[in-house]
Amino acid sequence: MEKVSILHLITAAKNASPFDVNMAFDAGFDKIVPYTNVELKEVTGLVQDAIFSRSPSGVKRESVFIGGRDIDVAMDMLDTARKAMVPPFEISVFADPSGAFTTAAGMMAKVEQHLIKNFGGDLSGRKVSVFGATGPVGGCTAVIAAKYGAEVELVAHRAVADVEEKAAAYNQRYGIKLGYTDGSTDELKHKILHRTDIALCAAAAGIQVVSLAQMAGSPTLKVVADVNAVPPTGAEGVDVFADGVAIPGTNAFGIGALAIGNVKYTTQHNLLKQMLEATEKKVYLDFLSAFETARNSLK
Repeated sequence: MEKVSILHLITAAKNASPFDVNMAFDAGFDKIVPYTNVELKEVTGLVQDAIFSRSPSGVKRESVFIGGRDIDVAMDMLDTARKAMVPPFEISVFADPSGAFTTAAGMMAKVEQHLIKNFGGDLSGRKVSVFGATGPVGGCTAVIAAKYGAEVELVAHRAVADVEEKAAAYNQRYGIKLGYTDGSTDELKHKILHRTDIALCAAAAGIQVVSLAQMAGSPTLKVVADVNAVPPTGAEGVDVFADGVAIPGTNAFGIGALAIGNVKYTTQHNLLKQMLEATEKKVYLDFLSAFETARNSLK
């Protein structure tokens, strides 16, 4: 019986994500058990119940997946789960709340791919502007870009104070230097798009955040990536299928939601497989792990 692989799916949300359950089955886990409405203080107990209920050989076939909707909560749960291990009773843990970690990783891997292809360089030294910056995907992309050498600013759609607070929180937590700027009007967005290299659109579904008129003639814009698959797309002129397609009236290339989604899907699958196959040295996977996996999948 101990040969059966089990994934313990822990989430602070009301329901476990059916998407994550399907992905886990497709990756090869035999059993997926959800634990919902979980509070941070309960994670240690759940993890230790899981690891102490099998022999040291049987525990090799167990893993933990952390879902939810809040990236900070998920990262705290990941850290708590890791500290709960008592070798040799230890299992791998992968956090991906609302798929935000793997979506952000897929977005940034595609951006890097087209920067290298069309402009001969990676993220290092690039100016990156994140629209929809207070959401989980926007936040993760900002941190990834900053960690890999980009100069990143969070763009405020409404209240600048909210984005300023978010930038300060990320800077303290991840040891980076995110900036922020006001993008609440068409004129301000035009100025941003005419001084940035990369525009990342991670706003809510069905909301267009940048237009062709705002992008037109930008002397700096190189890549525009958008994770919104619901019409209208977040970036006008960037089709959901676009995978490095030239944007009319600009020198930039567009990356659409489905091109990003393909990498996201592959990345989540590969990370789940990595846990399943890590029978000896356990792994602890977050959005930086996801980015490395995503970029490797594109090589």
